Amino acid sequence: MSDTPIQVLLVDDDEALRDLLRTFFQQRGVEISVLHDATHLARRLERERPSIIVLDLMMPGVDGLTALRQLRSSGDTIPVIMLTARADGVDRVIGLELGADDYLGKPFMPQELLARIHAVLRRHAALPAAVPAEKRDAIRFGRFRLDFATRTLFRDEEPLKLKGSEYALLEVLATHPMETLSRAKLVDLLHGPGADVTERGIDVPVWRLRRLLEDDPANPRRIQTMRGVGYMFVPGDSDEEEPA
Repeated sequence: MSDTPIQVLLVDDDEALRDLLRTFFQQRGVEISVLHDATHLARRLERERPSIIVLDLMMPGVDGLTALRQLRSSGDTIPVIMLTARADGVDRVIGLELGADDYLGKPFMPQELLARIHAVLRRHAALPAAVPAEKRDAIRFGRFRLDFATRTLFRDEEPLKLKGSEYALLEVLATHPMETLSRAKLVDLLHGPGADVTERGIDVPVWRLRRLLEDDPANPRRIQTMRGVGYMFVPGDSDEEEPA
């Protein structure tokens, strides 16, 4: 990572937590600004681009999941760590599917949050996708076009609906063509080393992507299973498939 100070935007309605984290981060040379809720998050991002957003799940007005959904649907790929005091794992899964980079339950130690921030930022710096999305060329394969700038998959130039987890997985696969990627490697690329995500959690978005990409999902050509290891993305020739 560069020597540029980390800039954290904390969006949380808990005043005590905001004060605690502000003191903790400032003592460690981390710049931090705060929002009391997510109502004006988009407006803030128009004039301030932090390194990462720490976003609380449960807030009055616009909740964290809604804010994250709006952020990702606009094409913004800024790193996001979500916070929650709820024990319900469903929200965690939804947050990751919508495009959260990590998830931390309350209560937590400030040191753990800072470690998660460093891990997420290292991952973003190491990924091929670290090139600004708007400057990356779209990838074409068969009838499909993956547009990184808009985070959209097109089939015959018609946009397809993708969940955050599906887009993130397809982006990783498409930028590692003809490579055998183990489930463990895919988890690391998607969520960072040490993430509390099961390797089998990769299989569900793979199944969903196959339903979109394959003529016969039961006999996939595009996302091939490497038995006992993981998966390989096989883009093929751009003109291999004739429109029906």
